[in-house]
Amino acid sequence: MYSTRAGVLALIFALTVGCDAQTPAPVTEADYAFVNVSVLPMDSERVVEAQTVLVAGDRIVAVGSAAELDVPADAEVIDGEGRFLMPGLAEMHGHVPAPNQGYVEETLFLYLSNGITTVRGMLGWPGQLELRAQALSGDLLSPTLYLAGPSFNGQSVFNPAQAAQRVREQVAEGWDLLKVHPGLTRAEYDSMAAAANELGIRFGGHVPADVGILRALEAGQETFDHLDGYLQLAGGNQRLVPDDELHALAEQTKAAGAWVVPTMRLWDTVLGAADLDQMRAYEELQYMPEETVNGWIGWYENKIAQTGTQNPAAQLEAQNRIRLLNAFDEAGVDILMGTDAPQLFSVPGFSLHREIQAMREAGMSPYAVLKSGTSNVGRYFSNEDTFGLVAENHRADLLLLDANPLADVANLQRQAGVMVRGRWLPQAEIERRLEGMTRSG
Repeated sequence: MYSTRAGVLALIFALTVGCDAQTPAPVTEADYAFVNVSVLPMDSERVVEAQTVLVAGDRIVAVGSAAELDVPADAEVIDGEGRFLMPGLAEMHGHVPAPNQGYVEETLFLYLSNGITTVRGMLGWPGQLELRAQALSGDLLSPTLYLAGPSFNGQSVFNPAQAAQRVREQVAEGWDLLKVHPGLTRAEYDSMAAAANELGIRFGGHVPADVGILRALEAGQETFDHLDGYLQLAGGNQRLVPDDELHALAEQTKAAGAWVVPTMRLWDTVLGAADLDQMRAYEELQYMPEETVNGWIGWYENKIAQTGTQNPAAQLEAQNRIRLLNAFDEAGVDILMGTDAPQLFSVPGFSLHREIQAMREAGMSPYAVLKSGTSNVGRYFSNEDTFGLVAENHRADLLLLDANPLADVANLQRQAGVMVRGRWLPQAEIERRLEGMTRSG
């Protein structure tokens, strides 16, 4: 947690914001110092060379020129020569297993092992709120967790009054947001939305068929995960949707202030538009339980048996999804990085790199991709905490790389280490832990 010492240091910096930028208040204590590192602040598309970044407790307490910013004597120095420091990444449509399902700590570490320091869990289970508290206290090695409660769907909600009551219960329990699944009637959805807006809790996820994307935008649904609802309206599995229709949907989304979490690679699999042989060869499958992987393979083999390997409707919808994401990007819609891990060949953490490839294929620039997992996420959670930039008083979630990800987003895989809430995990420790998690290990 945020130490008393770190709190005092953060207060000092807050009080000196208006001072001359050349004469910042000195930092006399710090836990870590990244020295002579190139920084990607993520406040704009830039790299600032030869910097020192100081961390105390779970906060960044100073960022400045390595030639001018002194390193406190008690700080552990991390050599940044030839390296790049950026904010930690986020998985904005992830899942955390229920505590009684096992494999919880392993799942959380898999996220961290790939630089994911924030996870928005999109399906609540009993006991998860305790996991969230353990992560924040440091008792559990984990990304910071923001959690949706048990979902609102056709099997959990049976009338409008119950929908509103379920909202009140989840607010009282302390969940961070509400998860929408298919199956709600229009009246049930409207009741949920009205109660959520009244009580100030966000809601997101799917778009029930009885509601539709336009009503969901109007009702204040905040995130649209998997691009759900858009192509259903446009008939995207039956025709190549005209550009003007895609751009009109993007403009309506931007005007509503909504966010999208595309989960492109996972949805290729769900549609039956992915290549099973390629997915079976993913090296990261070695970190998942064998029965889980076999279940994924069996599910997809059954999907192929039903639709065929070249299902025209699936291929058409996958193509329209890429074009829709491009329209969102061009319209300036706020995009959040997410993969729906761990689901169907989406191994936590590792799936992010495959999702990034899809985002690039949709025309997003390296900077836009990185924003979707850093500064955009910090803006989304701005009422909860301050993070998402390499800047003073931001949560010390950091990713140290051996190459510049703005030059090539694949360089996100060239990690030198990860910091989560001020805890430093050098790459050697990450690799050691991963080795112990392999099915052969």
